[in-house]
Amino acid sequence: MDKTFRIAPSILSANFAKLGQEIENVIKSGTDIVHFDVMDNHYVPNLTIGPLVCDAIRELSHNAGALIDVHLMVKPVDRIIPDFAKAGADIITFHPEASDHIDRSLALIRDSGCKAGLVFNPATPLHYLDYVMDKVDMILLMSVNPGFGGQKFIPATLDKLKQARARIDAYTEKSGRQIWLEVDGGVNANNIADIAKAGADTFVAGSAVFGAGKDTDPNRYDTIVGQLRAALATV
Repeated sequence: MDKTFRIAPSILSANFAKLGQEIENVIKSGTDIVHFDVMDNHYVPNLTIGPLVCDAIRELSHNAGALIDVHLMVKPVDRIIPDFAKAGADIITFHPEASDHIDRSLALIRDSGCKAGLVFNPATPLHYLDYVMDKVDMILLMSVNPGFGGQKFIPATLDKLKQARARIDAYTEKSGRQIWLEVDGGVNANNIADIAKAGADTFVAGSAVFGAGKDTDPNRYDTIVGQLRAALATV
């Protein structure tokens, strides 16, 4: 396993009245990816943001060297994939339950110039990966049920991470191709080391990072990201 760890703050928990400044500050603090949660009030019980907002943050994120990781919690997915690719997404992930043809949806993402990934809810089995590993660049395990920020990490995710890591390592040994393993939900400085030890290399943190934005300390993101990095350094 490559021990390159990536931190991906979820802007779902950011202050939307100051979104550009929030993104700029959190990238400066040492994060790698802007995680962009898209919810449709259909596949999940919430409604968030779309391609226009992605396009609005594209230049800011890319100029700062951060990737935009779009997590589609929508059904169906194929119609909106090209819109996010045009809006500046670097990575697009979706839930297998939201596509009638998973292989086709993954191919559509990659043909649109983005890296592609599958997202697994806590109770979704990993067998959807069996025939599409060659089209997957990222596997995202949800450690909460999708739809809302601020939930607690589900401990059973650790065993599932180990299973996903074993799949990835076996595939990489055979193909030579790297696949990122991301986790999303309840990640914080207290549990991120255990999550990394279970196999994750990319960590979505929403309220753990942006929740500190209620504080007026101008160095608040430096502090929390520093704590996350320090915990990862013990792995």
